[in-house]
Amino acid sequence: MDPITWEEMKAIDINCSQLGLLPIQLMENAGSAVSKAISDRFSGGKVLFIAGRGNNGGDAFVAARHLCQLPHFQIDVVLLGNAASIRTEESKKNFLLLRYCDISSINEITYPGDERLSRSINNADIIVDGMLGTGAKGDIKEPEASAIELINSSGKFVISIDVPSGTMDTNSEAPKCVKADLTITFHKMKEELNKLPASHYTGELKVEGIGVCSHAERFTGIGNLRNLSIRTPDSHKGQAGRILIIGGGAYSGAPALAALAALRTGADIVTVAAPSNVASTIASFSPDLIVRCLSGQRLCSDDLPLITKLVCQHDVIVMGMGLGNEEGVERTVRKIIPLCKKLVLDADALLAVEGTKYTTSKIVITPHAKEFSRIRKVETASDMNKRIEEVITFSKENDLVTLLKGKVDIISDGRKVMLNRTGNAGMSVGGTGDVLAGITGALLAVNSPMKAATCAAFINGTAGDLAFKDKGYGLLATDVIERITDVMRK
Repeated sequence: MDPITWEEMKAIDINCSQLGLLPIQLMENAGSAVSKAISDRFSGGKVLFIAGRGNNGGDAFVAARHLCQLPHFQIDVVLLGNAASIRTEESKKNFLLLRYCDISSINEITYPGDERLSRSINNADIIVDGMLGTGAKGDIKEPEASAIELINSSGKFVISIDVPSGTMDTNSEAPKCVKADLTITFHKMKEELNKLPASHYTGELKVEGIGVCSHAERFTGIGNLRNLSIRTPDSHKGQAGRILIIGGGAYSGAPALAALAALRTGADIVTVAAPSNVASTIASFSPDLIVRCLSGQRLCSDDLPLITKLVCQHDVIVMGMGLGNEEGVERTVRKIIPLCKKLVLDADALLAVEGTKYTTSKIVITPHAKEFSRIRKVETASDMNKRIEEVITFSKENDLVTLLKGKVDIISDGRKVMLNRTGNAGMSVGGTGDVLAGITGALLAVNSPMKAATCAAFINGTAGDLAFKDKGYGLLATDVIERITDVMRK
């Protein structure tokens, strides 16, 4: 079973909620799993749960409620803070339930010198750390800092829920952390638990299932969007990405649609480099577009000096829409690719991927099934499982991210794979693929290639679904662009 990151787990939790598996249900399952792990390992004893005010504390409250039903265990609970300061409704509900359980004592500790904390620790046989989860970043504050010191000096058996408290402190090379004898994490092993500083503090690692819906992990959802890097309140022009669209010649609409989609997705500046015969037409689409005119009626090697300069001025290059498939165009595309650090290739630029491994660039390609067959010189499988394997293999061999468009989109970096089922048959209209390329480019400016491609597929498909409700089979690619912001606001 491949490990996942905390960020991926956060997305899975939110996707579960979107599917109908509520956070309070996951909290119940997590706390129950902790209780069972304790009862399986120990025949009885005094167990002290030290809980924080977030969801990590909520897991501890549930575990305490389950464990107190077993006659050989005596349960005490310490909340670091007061009940009014508990941050989530799920945790607050589970804390209030403890009043109706056979709990020996429930103490709310609001300052570090409270003797009830040290007395509870001294009286315990087992300490369960539910203070700080993965959402706790930065320096450890009181009363958590003092609680960590007391726990570590107690000599008692310590169990941490999900992660030893303090290990997510990124502000210190030597963070103040709980030194656990056992760490119980949920669903899958987390990559960060095997790395410093966490690996120094986890003790034995145990993974417990909590009933996660498989589709919440396999298919993109709102949770994946919530993990996107976005513009900060104090950001200035250019920080959210400068995107260069290289397209047009054979067609004028395709690069314009990609550019407008990139702007709607949040890119700060979008420039279109297009052949002379279509440059003025593209400029007429919107005053928001910056258009640079190339030398002739098709992209050619004479354009390389200007394009080289433009590439250096932009964060991401999106190339291929409406270029045409003339031999000279493909040769020029092959010369441009090594100049780029981040790149989205679509449509007529896809043939340049064939037979060449570009290790200097972070590349996302966005083919449909026929284009994928063309660049691989092998028919794309119709069976979904085989198609997934083909995408994984191709991405791994070529060191890029493939977003294979279809009724179900397949996205892979050669290691992990995600699926997207948003979208509808109305999106078979021309131009929606160009919109997808523009969205991908905007997201790639400030996100990893895999994250950008995964979320772009979801945004494009969901925007298309919203447009379809209004327009039906008469929807246009421009209708999809207009609904991008509605999806992003979610």
